[in-house]
Amino acid sequence: MILIVDSGSTKSDWIAVDNNGNQLLEKMRTKGLNPAILTEKKLHKIIKSDEHLKSNRKIVSHVFFYGAGCGTEKPRELLKEVLQEIFVNAHVEVNEDTLAAVYSTINHPKEAAVVCILGTGSNCSYYDGEVLHQRVNSLGYTLMDDASGNYYGKQLIRDYYFNMMPEDVKIAFGSKFNMEPDYIKYNLYKQPNPNAYLANFAEFMFLHKDSEYTIELIKKGIRLFANTMIFQYKEELKNVPVHFAGSIAYFAQDEIKQVAEEMGFTVGNFERRPIEGLVGFHTKDL
Repeated sequence: MILIVDSGSTKSDWIAVDNNGNQLLEKMRTKGLNPAILTEKKLHKIIKSDEHLKSNRKIVSHVFFYGAGCGTEKPRELLKEVLQEIFVNAHVEVNEDTLAAVYSTINHPKEAAVVCILGTGSNCSYYDGEVLHQRVNSLGYTLMDDASGNYYGKQLIRDYYFNMMPEDVKIAFGSKFNMEPDYIKYNLYKQPNPNAYLANFAEFMFLHKDSEYTIELIKKGIRLFANTMIFQYKEELKNVPVHFAGSIAYFAQDEIKQVAEEMGFTVGNFERRPIEGLVGFHTKDL
């Protein structure tokens, strides 16, 4: 059994296939497994919470994991050790989530492209057809993650409290979420995964795109992301498209295309969930 995992900070999608790519179990979903945020104990607990993973762990031959927080060595090795301890007979590979985005969005294996992730967090890399190049090391949701779910959640909460939302939007926002200050601070400072908590607010924008406020909020984040991340690859952008993966990107396609035209880069493909494209990639040579 081969396990392929695409993990953000909010959720992890798991698919189990045989060597020919045939699906063996129903798709599984656990909480996000970001090793840059979660402890070893918490990572163990999340994985073992799924009965299918727990009961089949000894017959797993390969684990191919792509995840947020896996772009630097220390958290990547932590998660690899946890997976190896659980799936005792498996060959385990852990890679950053950007590679999953690359493999699922490019049109052919040797295509060069700038590839972006806009989900709970955000990232951007250049794939030259063989090697992934990253010019900015992510420092996580506190300092970076422009145009991500947690970025937009933060902006929405700020605008609510600073009275910068139109009144009708503010009423709708306040009725959908618990906006008590103590509740918000408890989730941000005393609960695990504050980035995922913030990202939960982002859906509101896409349910209220009849408001000029939310459309401009989305565009503001995309412009910021383009300036800080996409334009790290100014020379490459002259010749390659920009592909996008992740739920925020998927639901903000119109705004991304508008900002791209405004700022002068070419938009390529959108993929909401990269995991589907990873099956063929990992089974073709087994």
